[in-house]
Amino acid sequence: GFAVDRDRLDEIDAKLTELEQRNVKRISELSGVNINLNSPKQLAKLLFEDMGIPYPDKTAKTYSTKAEILQKLSGEYEIVDELLKYRFNSKLKSTFIDGLRKTLRHDGTVHTSFNQMATTTGRLSSTDPNLQNIPTRTDEGKLLRSMFVARKGNMLVDADYSQIELKLLAHFSGDPKMVEAFRSGNDIHAATAAEVFGVALEEDTSQMRRDAKAVNFGIVYGISNYGLSQNIHIAPKKAD
Repeated sequence: GFAVDRDRLDEIDAKLTELEQRNVKRISELSGVNINLNSPKQLAKLLFEDMGIPYPDKTAKTYSTKAEILQKLSGEYEIVDELLKYRFNSKLKSTFIDGLRKTLRHDGTVHTSFNQMATTTGRLSSTDPNLQNIPTRTDEGKLLRSMFVARKGNMLVDADYSQIELKLLAHFSGDPKMVEAFRSGNDIHAATAAEVFGVALEEDTSQMRRDAKAVNFGIVYGISNYGLSQNIHIAPKKAD
């Protein structure tokens, strides 16, 4: 099992609760009303009728407050950004804090199941609880990871093959640009970014590299143009 620092778990629980309450308060200030934020019907009425926010899908017959709809409005309306933050913090709390508490054993460890034959891509999956999908790029995700600790007298070690899937792809496909990128020691994601965005290698930005990474791994794991467009927030035509 994986050892969990119970005191740290309680601290993070309190922190996420505070963030959640802050989001609720700000949403109430921006809208002037208090509603059940977990009710799609009440939320849709507030955003698209009472507040008059234009609905992104002109052909829709009913309003939805699904993540993909709200993300299209993100950056334009503060209340939408606050709502997305609220949902994110609520999910972290319910999935990782409340979920971990239920599975935590008396010795302070949590035991996940790693499934070898569950995914079509051949990757491992983790269930009850899923310890493989804890966010890494956000401050909240890093906070969650800090509660997993080594047992006394031990340390945690992280080891990873360097871009192994893409090296295998280069080997089996024989693609000259991929092979050359690896042989010359170039960063394959940066090299792809330069190709995709039509810039010199040294002009790549970190955002371009992240998008190119989604392209590279998306191809390996069979992503569609729509899936890629959703992942990196671009038009499906551009993703194609």
